[in-house]
Amino acid sequence: MQTRNKFLDDMSQLMTNAMGVAQGAKTEAETAFKSMVDRWMADRDFVTREEFDAARAMAQKAREENAALEARIVALEAALVKKKG
Repeated sequence: MQTRNKFLDDMSQLMTNAMGVAQGAKTEAETAFKSMVDRWMADRDFVTREEFDAARAMAQKAREENAALEARIVALEAALVKKKG
């Protein structure tokens, strides 16, 4: 016959409750830390990945347009020299 020990039952319940409190504290600490990091990054004027990718795409387009304009200028200058010559 097995008897239940009230002390062990109480200790088991206490440990279970302590684990629940620890888990809640962990979740709260993670949330607070994430919030602190988000505020710190916002204060530093960092850009999001989407903003960075959009700026990079605009810069690439501008480089391509500049290269096309440069080629056009070279062709026009060559035509001008040919016409004068």
